[in-house]
Amino acid sequence: MKYLDRINTPQDLKDLSIDELNALCGEIREFLIENVSKTGGHISANLGVVELTVGIHRVFDTSVDRLVFDVGHQSYVHKLLTGRKDGFENLRQFGGLSGFPKPAESVHDAFIAGHASNSVSVALGMARARTKLRQDYNVIALIGDGALSGGLSYEALDDAGESEEQLIVILNDNGMSIKESVGGVARHLSRLRIEPGYYNFKSMYRSAFKKMPGGERIHRFLHNIKASIKSRIYNSSSMFEEMGFEYLGPVDGHNIKDVITALKTAKKANHPVLVHMMTVKGKGCEYTEKDPERYHGVPGFDPVTGKLPKSGLKFSQVFGDKMVTLAHKDPAVIAVTAAMESGTGLTKFADEFPDRFYDTGIAEEHSVAMCAGMASQGLKPVFAVYSTFLQRGYDMLLHDVALTNAHVVFGVDRAGLVGEDGETHHGVYDVGYLNSVPHMEILCPASFKELQDMLEYAVLEAKGPAAVRYPRGGEGKYREGGIYPSKVLREGGDITIVSYGVNINDAADAAELLEKRGVSAEVVKLGIIKPADFSDIFASVRKTGRLMVVEECAAAGCVGARIAAALEENKVKLDSLILKNLGDGIVTAGKVPELKKLCGIDAEGLAKAVMEEIG
Repeated sequence: MKYLDRINTPQDLKDLSIDELNALCGEIREFLIENVSKTGGHISANLGVVELTVGIHRVFDTSVDRLVFDVGHQSYVHKLLTGRKDGFENLRQFGGLSGFPKPAESVHDAFIAGHASNSVSVALGMARARTKLRQDYNVIALIGDGALSGGLSYEALDDAGESEEQLIVILNDNGMSIKESVGGVARHLSRLRIEPGYYNFKSMYRSAFKKMPGGERIHRFLHNIKASIKSRIYNSSSMFEEMGFEYLGPVDGHNIKDVITALKTAKKANHPVLVHMMTVKGKGCEYTEKDPERYHGVPGFDPVTGKLPKSGLKFSQVFGDKMVTLAHKDPAVIAVTAAMESGTGLTKFADEFPDRFYDTGIAEEHSVAMCAGMASQGLKPVFAVYSTFLQRGYDMLLHDVALTNAHVVFGVDRAGLVGEDGETHHGVYDVGYLNSVPHMEILCPASFKELQDMLEYAVLEAKGPAAVRYPRGGEGKYREGGIYPSKVLREGGDITIVSYGVNINDAADAAELLEKRGVSAEVVKLGIIKPADFSDIFASVRKTGRLMVVEECAAAGCVGARIAAALEENKVKLDSLILKNLGDGIVTAGKVPELKKLCGIDAEGLAKAVMEEIG
């Protein structure tokens, strides 16, 4: 590629002409489609920020300036321009390039990213640290319009606007277009507002009024008149300006010249500035522009046609189909999701019951509290949410759900290791934090049939809060159904192996490996981990004297620790205890089988641990 092959650091962008930058943007899109089609990843978000990211690196030096991404789905172009081009063949692979910003990976990555709505908070913290330490660098937060649905972003914007810190917030707005009523006048004014001459005049004008007797009052009066007129032209500028930001835009985020001009103008300011960039998600590729949601996060695909590989039945789909069945049975059943309609399998429900489906946007805290309100008035809300994102609603789980014993059901999707998205997305903490929530029932299906049975019980029979947690992907060898605290799947005399969810497959496979090595393992499967009934485990341990508990969760709050305490409390003699879990829960990216092997919770790792323990 003529231009991309010459870009090894952001400095290499500085001498390119506008025409050359436009050509470079085209090559970047070709590179992304070619490479992400092989590795999988977030393609449409990155195609939409090519010109914007090139503009950022043309104006700023991210080895010194701090660029804070929100979520980080759109960081591939940034990685490409900051010396990581050769790593894209291993993007999101075990030991390879992370799919999200990662400070350990590059000096250009200012902060970790993976969850939405926190970028302005983090950036303001950096700006205040810079001021306190009397350092000199720019701080830029890049946030999408979707992340603005999270309440944290508004808390941060409100504080940042009043801070008077030199801070630049770039709003990447790909969720709407400028309305026809705005027309040519708004486009003309938006271009005028980012011109250096206009900005310099505005700064002189503001300074002159400050020096005049009564100037502040006159300036405020004129500003209010201007804001009133402007609010009739722009939809969003007045909101940000009321918060204390200087508003620049809207800017065509695919016009590289306008992007650079706007960012240069923002860089000159010594106060909070919001630059409103209008972009198209999936820009430059017909199939991603047409269906950006479908190509948000994808496995490998055909780079020419965009055709995605066929996949087998997933837990999310089974959950969604069962929700439709339950909605037909009971008109009080409601489905709620936080910007994850298709990801949680609720598209069919939304189509069949549009008046009983609520997508709150990226607002998990609000979703949990809203469900508590619904339940208090007789509805049966089911909140379908990824485990890693439910963490945000912990206070509401305690205050709004538990204290009222509200009958809210949580479909905890992506529980356990999720694979290539890595540290920020693994759902490995919910076992611990859900266990601390009073009245909460926690059901752990290991098969599609169990998910259907347990979800029906949770929605139609449970009286208080209930969580049904299930993994990303499909089921394993275990295919039975039912609802039960625990049951013995395999009898043995040398060691008791306990697990729940799909990890029971690894436990059962480990038992088979151990049998070939002369060790008889008894396998106990838990179906409900709260409230817990460990009687089957007590009986088994009295026979074997040894216990291994296998879990795909962090050690803190794990079920194994609770079982060990219960054994001690009930004076059940235990000669040997092995807790196989994920330790602190910080696990890298990679395919799930690779990560299980890394953590020693695959069948071979479990069998090895038992052999080492019993000699």
